[in-house]
Amino acid sequence: MTRPRYDLPPIAQTPARLAAAWLSLGVTALIGSGLLAILLVASRTPALQAVIPWPDFFHTALVIHVDLSVLVWFLAFAGVLWSVAGSQRAAALGWTAWACCLAGTLVLIAAPFAAQGNPLMNNYIPVLRQPAFFVGLTLLGAGFALMAVRALASIRCAAATADAAAALRTGAFLGALVAAIALVSFTGSWLGMPAGIQGQSYFETLFWGGGHVLQFTHALLAALAWILLAQACGAPIGLRPRTTSGLFLLAAAPAFLAPGIYVQHPVGSAGQIIAFTQLMKWGHLAMLPLGLAVVAGVWIGRRNLVKRGPLAASLLCSLFLFATGGLLGFLIQGANVVIPAHYHGSIVGVTLAFMGLTYFLLPRLGFATPRPGLASWQAYIYATGQFLHIAGLAWSGGYGVQRKVAGSGQILRSLPEIAGMGLMGLGGLIAIVGGILFIVVCLQCMWPGRRHDRVEA
Repeated sequence: MTRPRYDLPPIAQTPARLAAAWLSLGVTALIGSGLLAILLVASRTPALQAVIPWPDFFHTALVIHVDLSVLVWFLAFAGVLWSVAGSQRAAALGWTAWACCLAGTLVLIAAPFAAQGNPLMNNYIPVLRQPAFFVGLTLLGAGFALMAVRALASIRCAAATADAAAALRTGAFLGALVAAIALVSFTGSWLGMPAGIQGQSYFETLFWGGGHVLQFTHALLAALAWILLAQACGAPIGLRPRTTSGLFLLAAAPAFLAPGIYVQHPVGSAGQIIAFTQLMKWGHLAMLPLGLAVVAGVWIGRRNLVKRGPLAASLLCSLFLFATGGLLGFLIQGANVVIPAHYHGSIVGVTLAFMGLTYFLLPRLGFATPRPGLASWQAYIYATGQFLHIAGLAWSGGYGVQRKVAGSGQILRSLPEIAGMGLMGLGGLIAIVGGILFIVVCLQCMWPGRRHDRVEA
């Protein structure tokens, strides 16, 4: 039986231009995030933390770092995938969405210099309590909403066909549908906010439901990236397209329960908090069949992987770190640094999938082809550093080191605690090198004068 080929069809001019614009925005966000990451890691590393300003600086920098490296980068790459999966329909809406997100990103970057930060370290979208930051966040939210609407309007979803490309479009469409549910959840939290709630509790409640739902969008798009990378590496996906579409639907299905949680539990109630926590903890297991299908393809095509350089490196590292983050999620007990170890693993797993797919897409969007040696080293260096970073956090969390603190606020009493956070710092510095290399590879390919005719998928 002939295996289906999960690859992209030729990308039309308008979707390609939109995808290139979204990719440029994502790389810009990573540049700003990487500069802040250097200071963040130093502020939590023994011996180095003494020369870095105290927690107020740490928290202000952390807000912008998280919002750029997770929120803007992930949303920008969603724009890349939804553009290449979509038609030329509603192009003006796509460009308006991109312009809003670009303006919002630039305002977010400038916000710390506009006024005192007053940071709040709530989950998912930490904030600075000042007008400029909220203007930027509003622009970003508006752009994301327009982007999701255009994706739903332009992606031709035909899950019942036997076409492998249609199965990939189904995954992209479901990612956009879940994103729309996340936006509705954010709105529901805002409209149902309990009277009198203020400060960090307000923003924690505002972003809790939608933030949990949005993780399913990221996971679906990561799975889509895995399938494309596996196929490009000669690791065949043995699933029939109808089955693949069904597994994408299975992975998205838990997110469809979110509106019911809002109906059943008041916004901000203990019941709602627990329900969304359990939804993410157990709901992501619905991704397991898709993940196992990719792993099986990798095993079958393992002899081909060595020939595919950066694509194979990114795919293998992404699968490993995503699984590591998922397993750590079941080990969380209390508010310690096992929590950031868990979400760093998952986030980095998604990031590596997107990095690998960036290398795959660059020549298809009219940019130069990445240098395979440097791009391969980048993936392994970044993954190794992030694994050490996660291992140090998980080890220290076992000794009760608290999250979202720095400097003397960490209260490191014992040698194992100091060693764990030292390992975290070492891993973070190595990961920063890997992140910088990714930016270097992208800039080498995207720099004016390096563009060429698009390579068709």
